[in-house]
Amino acid sequence: MYALVEFKGKQYKAEKGCLLKVDRIDAEVGSALDIDSVLLVSGDTVTVGAPYVQGVKVSAVVERHEKDKKIIVFKYKPKKDYRRKQGHRQQYSVIKIEDIIGA
Repeated sequence: MYALVEFKGKQYKAEKGCLLKVDRIDAEVGSALDIDSVLLVSGDTVTVGAPYVQGVKVSAVVERHEKDKKIIVFKYKPKKDYRRKQGHRQQYSVIKIEDIIGA
């Protein structure tokens, strides 16, 4: 059984016991959260929401907070002495899906 959920503007496939890498959440490690915006539930039958499935939610627990690898953004225009170098490390949270409730 799995569910497609919308969380912080992105869509994820959530199965019981799986780990999802999502954008950083302002929550403590070990705290529980419920995701109500379930787009699709697949089990014995497939239920598609319009836009969300009513009465179904996904419960999850925050496992840890991490940073991704550094990405270098380099802008360059030839013969114009224009160079800009900028780095970025995306912060994200890892959440563990506990259960799909109401499916």
